[in-house]
Amino acid sequence: MSTDILFTTLNARYMHTAFGLRYLQANLGDLQQHALIQEFTIQEQTLNIAEQLLAHQPKIICFSVYIWNITEITQIILLLKQISPETVIILGGPEVSHAPDVPDIVEQADYIISGPGEQSVKTLCEQILADQAPAEKFIEGIATALDKLVLPYDYYTDEDIRNRLIYVEASRGCPFKCEFCLSSLDKTATAFPLEPFLEAMDKLLQRGVRNFKFIDRTFNLKVATSVRILEFFLERMTDDLYLHFEVIPDNLPEKLKVILQRFPNHSLQFEIGVQTFDPEIQTLISRKQNNDKTKDNIRWLRQNTGAHLHTDLIFGLPEDTLDNFADSFNQLIALEPQEIQLGILKRLRGAPLNRHNGHYALRFNPQAPYNILSTSKITFNEMQQVNRFARFWDMIGNSGRFANTLPILLGDQPFERFIQLSEQLYQRAGSSWKIALKRQFELVFVILTEHFEEEAGTVKQALSLDYDRNQIKGIPAYEANNLTPKQKRVGTANKRQQLHQIN
Repeated sequence: MSTDILFTTLNARYMHTAFGLRYLQANLGDLQQHALIQEFTIQEQTLNIAEQLLAHQPKIICFSVYIWNITEITQIILLLKQISPETVIILGGPEVSHAPDVPDIVEQADYIISGPGEQSVKTLCEQILADQAPAEKFIEGIATALDKLVLPYDYYTDEDIRNRLIYVEASRGCPFKCEFCLSSLDKTATAFPLEPFLEAMDKLLQRGVRNFKFIDRTFNLKVATSVRILEFFLERMTDDLYLHFEVIPDNLPEKLKVILQRFPNHSLQFEIGVQTFDPEIQTLISRKQNNDKTKDNIRWLRQNTGAHLHTDLIFGLPEDTLDNFADSFNQLIALEPQEIQLGILKRLRGAPLNRHNGHYALRFNPQAPYNILSTSKITFNEMQQVNRFARFWDMIGNSGRFANTLPILLGDQPFERFIQLSEQLYQRAGSSWKIALKRQFELVFVILTEHFEEEAGTVKQALSLDYDRNQIKGIPAYEANNLTPKQKRVGTANKRQQLHQIN
């Protein structure tokens, strides 16, 4: 069966959904019956993706392009142009929206739409299908007033609701000008009409959605609206309802505190972009953040709510150094958020931060995702160290698997000790990826007792609590050394029995 228009993209994981494609589909008007959304992941074979797309015999394929999928989409478009050159390729998304700073694949595409696409994609598709295709390749997207947009939530399928994250937004835009972020190009934040939005949320709830991920950049900007949305969900609270919000770290007025305390434990997650506590760097990148209020608010949320706090730091900003980053990390870890995501600065096309590239010698990987390699104050080797630090921090610090052992690991110098731990892990494991969980415990024991010279009994006690809590099969090497001959024989017999059952 043929379909005139295909909306497609490659998500980073199956659990993600392409929210923007659903907006395009919802606002396609009479063309909607001739259009289809088809999503893939970056792990799939590009040749197979091309085959599945062309199976619909589409006249138009629209790709949503980001830094995480540009490599794979480039490969797919090159295939499509070889197999079916008559198929019209339209690209949109932040990776292609900032001409002339665009990736090479733009040369192979037929049309590029920058910025908002709901109205412009519809118009362009109408023109192409009517054999009135415009001559210009680059088309500037026209923003549609939010009260005129058809909301996209009906275009989540039942499969999406069962298996994937459901993204929602109560507002668009951001009033802040942090130069590393593309939202700094927005003039302000604009809210969707509240009652139609809440009606759509109620419908999602009735369809079984229990995990809502708000993508608003500044959910707590207008407190009255934030409170109303929180009240809406609080009135419909169930044991499995979970809400994710991105919040401004230094804005937590009393009205918001009152309602947040009413939510049950483990029903809220706040994404809090700290990025850096260095005031000079904040000024340099146009980031307005009251650091004292930020700390007070994180501390208050941790002590007075059951919310999960996901906090962010960025390494590699102009004027950043390893010592500066260490200081921000130590300040943040003292506030005890459940999660600290350590991001490495990436070059976003169109981001105002690019004005600093020459003066601060910001050198980025030419390949996506364009991660920073070095700066005037950070060497490539230091950057690699922090890359490993971030990976091992996810493995050990953020995973929750080492809750009892982590205080021993960090001591009174968290950054200094953990970067030593990460280097030791890398040297001993030869990799920062795919280290089996049992092996992680064994390596941590060796490093704590040999490199840091921690008392073996104390380390074993903490590791044993974590090991048992994670229900890991087998006996770690540091415990096996203390087994009696009888215990070792029993262990060997059990292994033989397991091998016999497998064979």
